[in-house]
Amino acid sequence: MTKTLLSFGHGFSAVALAARLVPQGWRIIGTTRKAEKCDALHAAGVEPVLWDEDLSDHIASASHLLISAGPGPDGDPVLNHYRDQIAARATAFDWVGYLSTTGVYGDHQGGWVDEATPLTPSTKRGQLRVEAEAAWQALPNLPLHIFRLAGIYGPGRGPFAKVRNGTARRIIKEGQVFSRIHVEDIAQVLEASINRPNPGAAYNLCDNDPAPPEDVIAYAAELLQMPVPEAVDFETAEMTPMARSFYAESKRVRNDRIKDELGVVLKYPDYRSGLSALLKAEQQT
Repeated sequence: MTKTLLSFGHGFSAVALAARLVPQGWRIIGTTRKAEKCDALHAAGVEPVLWDEDLSDHIASASHLLISAGPGPDGDPVLNHYRDQIAARATAFDWVGYLSTTGVYGDHQGGWVDEATPLTPSTKRGQLRVEAEAAWQALPNLPLHIFRLAGIYGPGRGPFAKVRNGTARRIIKEGQVFSRIHVEDIAQVLEASINRPNPGAAYNLCDNDPAPPEDVIAYAAELLQMPVPEAVDFETAEMTPMARSFYAESKRVRNDRIKDELGVVLKYPDYRSGLSALLKAEQQT
């Protein structure tokens, strides 16, 4: 029987997963709010569906669900529209994945966190994710897997463009570290979980090397053989409220569970290997 993945909010990470599953004969149905994205999804072997359409029939035919759509002030958009239909088919799904964020752990002043760390978000964005996780967990008998993603980078999403156009800055805040992960490693973790389901599990998705953000910018500049962007003190830097909010939390995220339980070997275990591969791929196209 054909495996069918219904992907709610078929964005950057879901596209990378679909690229692994489509060649294996999977049927992938991806929702989008933007009609202009439909052609690109179709070209990638994904059946595009506009979010505003009735998705009940697709829910009824799906063997797997992936939820990438983020929550808003009114809660999780998928549950707001389709809670009853999903709950009614809970035992019929082989696997359900919810993409969350490491922001649910809050600020640990550079200390380490793992999946057992209490969820104490310090931003509104993180609090909404905690509430969304709990809402999905409240559905009985759903084979739910929660994936807490660190900062995502990959093709078209990296520091190179800003370094090239001169807008990159090395924001310096003492003790600040972020964890990050290449989108291809997100995709391989999701595929590994699909192949080895463990309902109720939560996984941190990040690489092995939490690092200060200014180090990442400097390395990108070195790869491009361009001057390292100027250092700017966080306290006086001109930043949007959204950008500044990311600096409200500093932590190092452990990823042992994806390795020990799912057998994942990261393709890009640190930002240096990831950025080097991105630049090499750019230069070959």
